[in-house]
Amino acid sequence: MDDFLLVERDGAVVTATLNRPDERNAISEQAHIEAIERFCAAMTTDRGVKAVVLTGAGTAFCAGGNVKSMRDRAGMFAGSPLDLRNQYRAGIQRIPMALYELEVPVIAAINGPAIGAGLDLACMCDIRIAAEGAIFAESFVKLGIVPGDGGAWLLPRVIGMARASLMTLTGDAIDAARALDYGLVSEITPPDRLLARAREIAARVAANPGHATRLAKRLLREGQDMKLGPLLELSAAYQALAHHTADHEEAVAAFLEKRPPAFTDR
Repeated sequence: MDDFLLVERDGAVVTATLNRPDERNAISEQAHIEAIERFCAAMTTDRGVKAVVLTGAGTAFCAGGNVKSMRDRAGMFAGSPLDLRNQYRAGIQRIPMALYELEVPVIAAINGPAIGAGLDLACMCDIRIAAEGAIFAESFVKLGIVPGDGGAWLLPRVIGMARASLMTLTGDAIDAARALDYGLVSEITPPDRLLARAREIAARVAANPGHATRLAKRLLREGQDMKLGPLLELSAAYQALAHHTADHEEAVAAFLEKRPPAFTDR
């Protein structure tokens, strides 16, 4: 993996750390985007991975785009309006698509500011927990731009349209306590406990059969845009597959025999 992402593995749990602390883990280079895209593809392909923890190195989770590059019209911000449109489509917009297609559940351990595209990155994850000092802002309008990476689709689905509109149209930051109240994060921890707590949650996810958590995540994602009837059809198809796995049979046997299950990922 590219050194923009530090990847550690502990059994079925993988921790990926955005590793540009001097730039507050801003994402403005094509190499960063490609690293995230490759990582997501690798995690989906590796059937032994059951949960991913995503965090940031240093004091920030992710500061979004690099403002100096915006000022200098460099990198992904260079060129004509048509160039910029194409660079967004071929660049940072690949991240929400990669994370949407990632089958493995992802826990965001938000260690510090999650700003602009950094907040949107957190919203691409399935579960979010935050350190006490973390702050969150959908701050694009303060720079005279709009969410270009899918934030207008992501944020309302996490916190509802009214609160998403407030955050998007003011650009104002909220603290971790307000994020918890909004449902943006599910819990707050002391900073020195954040990563351990995220890994605890990941381990609880990974204790279940991998096929079940992957299929359940897909149902949750697809259900955001499907009517009930089609979702029920998809659920029936996935359930039929799940019923014919060895891990389902083992889970039922362990339940009836009142013992811990021993899953084999089959």
